Formats: sequence, C-alpha cells, structure tokens
Amino acid sequence: MIRLSGLYAITPEVPATGSPLATQVEQAIAGGARLVQYRNKGEDSLQRLREAQALLAVCHSAGVPLIVNDDLELAARIGADGVHLGKDDANPREARRRLGPRAIIGVSCYDRLEDALRAQKVGADYAAFGRFFPSSTKPLAVQATPALLSRARERLTLPLVAIGGVTPENGRSLISAGADMLAVVDGVFGQPDIHAAAAAFNNLFLDGDCDP
Repeated sequence: MIRLSGLYAITPEVPATGSPLATQVEQAIAGGARLVQYRNKGEDSLQRLREAQALLAVCHSAGVPLIVNDDLELAARIGADGVHLGKDDANPREARRRLGPRAIIGVSCYDRLEDALRAQKVGADYAAFGRFFPSSTKPLAVQATPALLSRARERLTLPLVAIGGVTPENGRSLISAGADMLAVVDGVFGQPDIHAAAAAFNNLFLDGDCDP
C-alpha cells in the first residue's frame, strides 16, 4: 500500500467558479497532493458518478489514490482506491469486504482517541482527527487539540490525519504533534492559485525529518 504521508486534498462541496473540478484536482496533484478525497453529498447521483469517474481518471494518471467520502456504494461502483467513513457511515469491516484488501479505509475520529483505537482494531488504514482550527467547511465540528495527536501517536500505529482549518502557517505544529497527513479543503481549492497553495503545504513535509 502507498505510504500515507503529506497533503491530503479534499474537494469542496461547491467548487469555486472557473475551471472544472477535475482540472483543479490536477493542479492540486501537480502542487504535491499525495491523496485526494472526493467529497460531494449532493442529491444528483448521476452527476456525482460522472464527477467521481473523472476524478478517478485524473488521479490514476498521476499515480495518486482517490478516496470517496462517506459513499461506499459510489466507491465500489467506480473502483475507487478507498473510502472515508464518518460516525454514521458503514463499518470499516464492511467497507473492506466491499472494496477489497488493498483499499484505503479511513475513519473520522473527531476528538476521540478511543474511536481511533477501535478503528485500528477493525482494520482501518488511517485515523482522522479534527477540527483543529476554525473551519469554513465544518464550523460546528468538535474541537481537537495537538495534544490529542501526540497521545494518538503514542498508542496507534495507524497514520494520523489532521483536518479542520489547516493552513501552511499552522500545519507545521500538527506535523510536529504527530500528524502524518494534513487534510485540506479551502486551504487548497479555495485559493486563487491551487498549484501554489498545494505546494505550500507540500513544503511542510519536505523540511528535515518530514520528508514524505
């Protein structure tokens, strides 16, 4: 399995006007994104299917895995590289059964270390904590702290993902606390230059021992 480290780019629910989402994802990957998550909870299933298929083609052409947020059925249908599960989604064991042994199964653990310990026990591939900072994507999400990452690093062997209001300015503190990946939505796709924004995050992992 690919090493889970670096920038984890998550697509916005409503992409900024301008270039197609697939083009924006290409720019993020060119800037250094190591993992991409397709996040769209809209009701137009055909649009979501077509968009997900387009992103999968972009990601695979660049050798980058595509993860589908929440929707196990969509992930299985398009042959995605994995799925990200929240508290109300499918069990990681069911996701593994549907997607196969090589799939990347991620689990949202919010501010709860015990959730991450359970996720590791049932075979998840990474645990995501957050939000860590004020977030325009999920302004009401529970607050996590860098100290949580440090405790998780001591007790988990899973890669750790930090999400929520992460910027190039505050991301270094999360890496130092134990984060293997920084998951970013607006900090990449909400910026006027997506390539440059992704590169700024990627540079955090190129310093010293953070080399992915």
